Amino acid sequence: MSQFLENSHIAGAFGVVINPGTKRIGYAFKTTKPKRINMNPPNGVLGPKESVNVAVSCDAFDPGSEDTKGDRVTVEWTNTPDPAATAFKLEWFQGDGMVRRKNLPIEYNV
Repeated sequence: MSQFLENSHIAGAFGVVINPGTKRIGYAFKTTKPKRINMNPPNGVLGPKESVNVAVSCDAFDPGSEDTKGDRVTVEWTNTPDPAATAFKLEWFQGDGMVRRKNLPIEYNV
């Protein structure tokens, strides 16, 4: 994640999800703090060699009153069962197929 932005109410970063492979994938973000941390778009479908910019935002909070050591964003991705799929389906992540996962720890700018 790069290009850190901040104002008095919301802070954020931007990242890129890239599909370097030759198959269409579905991806989805999860976070340990879903009421505070948001990703836009939160999920999607990428064709081979496609990418998408993702905005990560964090609502204002008092870091002195909360333990933030375990805060993280997780991105999961899997090959789509339908090679022509264009709409994300949560069911892709609930079956027997292989789901890959990357955990990204959050470092707050406080």
